[in-house]
Amino acid sequence: MFVFAVLSISLMAGCDEKKTSNETATTSTETTGTVGQMNVKDDVSQKNVVQVAIASADHSTLVKAVQAAELVNALSNAGPFTVFAPTNAAFDKLPAGTLDNLLKPENKEALADILQYHVSLGVYKVASLQDGQVLGQVNGSNITVSVKDGKVMIGGANVIASVAASNGIVHVIDGVLLPPADSK
Repeated sequence: MFVFAVLSISLMAGCDEKKTSNETATTSTETTGTVGQMNVKDDVSQKNVVQVAIASADHSTLVKAVQAAELVNALSNAGPFTVFAPTNAAFDKLPAGTLDNLLKPENKEALADILQYHVSLGVYKVASLQDGQVLGQVNGSNITVSVKDGKVMIGGANVIASVAASNGIVHVIDGVLLPPADSK
């Protein structure tokens, strides 16, 4: 009986400690307001696809668009992802006003659709891409790879560089990919 009483008291004390630590964890999350993979701070490990884009001065427009479409957390997750990342110069080729219009809050869904058309699930290294290969994109549409004279193109945009990431690979491209209007 004495052993049972001691065991019961120990269990109750343990439960109280767990409750306290859970309350502390909840409080620290609420206080800092940081939720999601994008807020994990790690300066040692390889960068994820979002961090690769953020670190590139040539992708500030893409980063701004990903933030406006609220896709940072999704692309910071484990993946693996192949991201076809248009440069700032690629966005500059769009008709005047197009990007500004897409960045408006009321066009977030259309912007997200376009950005998701730049992402494939899985890792597709340049060497594994083949002429005529069709990739399924995150937005539900397909896109075709072209390889001519050793140069790889995706949906008409040239792959000009590739950067490995912790959750996939980023292929830098010189054009913005627009999903077909009848893709769904």
